[in-house]
Amino acid sequence: MSLLRQTIRPALRTVSKRIAPVAVRFNSTAETKAAVDPKISQIVDQISTLTLLETSALVTELKERLNIPDISLPAGGAAPAAAPAAPVEEEVKEVVEEKTIFSIKLESFDAKSKPKVIKEVKGLLGLSLVESKKFVESAPKVLKENVAKEDADKIKATLEGLGAKVTLE
Repeated sequence: MSLLRQTIRPALRTVSKRIAPVAVRFNSTAETKAAVDPKISQIVDQISTLTLLETSALVTELKERLNIPDISLPAGGAAPAAAPAAPVEEEVKEVVEEKTIFSIKLESFDAKSKPKVIKEVKGLLGLSLVESKKFVESAPKVLKENVAKEDADKIKATLEGLGAKVTLE
């Protein structure tokens, strides 16, 4: 057992002598840090004494004064990619989501085109002729729900071409 200790201790000393200078060099970057403006240092000291609620109020006030929009981070806490600076005018514009799913509503129809509209509704909904007639006569009524924009536009154009008044909701 003592032979083992005699061989391990010198080896550990040798390894620790090699590691110690590396650790010192690694930590030496803190000493070469650039000098911080005293004004900034004073602000950092004041902020570090704030409570969590006071810090939250400070952040909110700075966002309002500097007109900084809220940024939602993606799930997983990943940092968002840096966006190029945009003019103030573009930031003010509201982001309007374009609707992609529609409900098609038959509002009314011309009396002359009633048979054509009934036939088209029959084909669209797969109803019998009697059910289609009752459906068309009970206008305004929703024809289809949850329809993609392209399909909704085609159906609307077809029915309006036959003399019906159709709205997309």
